[in-house]
Amino acid sequence: MNNRVIIFESSLRDGEQTPGAKLNAQEKLEIARQLARLNVDVIEAGFPISSPGDLKAVQQIAREVRGPIIAALARTVKEDIDCAWEAIKEAARPRIHVFLGASDIHMEKKLRKDPQTCLEEAVRAVKYAKSLTTDVEYSLEDATRAREDYIYKVVEAVIDAGATVVNIPDTVGYAVPQEFGALISRIIKHVPNINRAVLSVHCHNDLGLAVSNSLEAVKNGARQVECNINGIGERAGNAALEEIVVAMRIRPDHYPFTTGINEKEIYKTSRLVSKLTGIPIPVNKAVVGINAFAHSSGIHQDGVLKDKSTYEIINAELIGGQAAQMILTARSGRHALRKQLELLNYQMSDEDFALFYQRFLELADRKKEVYHEDLEALLIDISFTEPVYSLEYLHSVGGTRTIPAAVVLLKKGEETLQAVSTGTGPVDAAYKAVDKITGLKIKLGSFNIHAVTQGIDALAEVFITITHEDKNIIGRGVSTDIIEASVKAYLDGINKVLNLMAHSNNNKKKNRN
Repeated sequence: MNNRVIIFESSLRDGEQTPGAKLNAQEKLEIARQLARLNVDVIEAGFPISSPGDLKAVQQIAREVRGPIIAALARTVKEDIDCAWEAIKEAARPRIHVFLGASDIHMEKKLRKDPQTCLEEAVRAVKYAKSLTTDVEYSLEDATRAREDYIYKVVEAVIDAGATVVNIPDTVGYAVPQEFGALISRIIKHVPNINRAVLSVHCHNDLGLAVSNSLEAVKNGARQVECNINGIGERAGNAALEEIVVAMRIRPDHYPFTTGINEKEIYKTSRLVSKLTGIPIPVNKAVVGINAFAHSSGIHQDGVLKDKSTYEIINAELIGGQAAQMILTARSGRHALRKQLELLNYQMSDEDFALFYQRFLELADRKKEVYHEDLEALLIDISFTEPVYSLEYLHSVGGTRTIPAAVVLLKKGEETLQAVSTGTGPVDAAYKAVDKITGLKIKLGSFNIHAVTQGIDALAEVFITITHEDKNIIGRGVSTDIIEASVKAYLDGINKVLNLMAHSNNNKKKNRN
């Protein structure tokens, strides 16, 4: 059996279903481009029928991203399949991914259909999708709680109908490795036409077993793994791409399989997905957490200084996670900065570099030392939305025996707007001042702040979620001043809201015309 494992990356579809994660079209495109640089085999770009915005985002990815297969998800409904095809038809390598529940609990409680009806629906959907494109994947939702005889019947039928990939999802993270591996083995044994399709798995992490289940499935014959960067996804998340790929690389004696992943892009991809989704990476996260290569124990430090292999089984440079440790200052110059960017695997045009250099100087004037983590934060601190409002001036007051207040000056085109407000704290006061200027009714959801590096002058990174008219939006801002970073995050979210509103109004005008 071929030992090449296909990596199906679903951060833009399943990953975006993580509570609080919401990406606009430009952010999804930026992640898709990075996934192409990572060299994943398949990018599941979205679920087009779910919203007009997702349809457009998938269309843009299909048009502009080359290399990976571009997949779109659809239920076994003609309208879904048509919408999925409309989204990906311009891709060089399109795939329609159709799914339907396979367990009794899903068929009875959710679908309210009998097994035979669901089987016929699955076959009909695959045949229709196949009439549109040659590459069709079918998923048996909640397969690990389904009856095995029914799984065999469905898998055989959808392959006969034209499915090129059949996916066995552990939708609720119920499986355990030995059991899941055995299920994959029995499917291969009992489905007579299984050699005509690639067998895939999609594991959730509710019991913390998603990566183990995925690897065990591969050992037993699965040759596509559906996984996400940083393990993001519904509930407790999905199998983490970086853990699966690196486990195969470090333990070929146990997992004698290969992937096409460009491992040096793992670290960069991990950081980009984290920043744009607003989902922080746990410090102790395997492979990509900031503590993954840190040592505090004296015994460990002594061993690592003598030979890294004493306590490190993964070389950080394998995943592109250890650019040179040169520390930059305001006097470092353009050459040193460009060299650091190259070591971080970032390429820039001369025009973009000139703009970034000015941002670097502004930061370096406020910090004595600039680390590569600071550069990454600046690189990703790009609004993928045309800004309506930008921050010109901020003055805030806070303290134990004073009324918190803020003066905010915003620029809107050529117009300068100012407001003053008080609040329960300086951030609240600043946000209320911004609300006075914009006139929007914004509800603040989550608010998270953390330091990018250590030290009293560390760059602060703020992630917030805001709600406006039932739309949940993520805002992000960075600054050495936490109040300024908070206001930048708020404005980032507001600019996204305003652009969504403008886009919606334009669509209404087009429809009227």
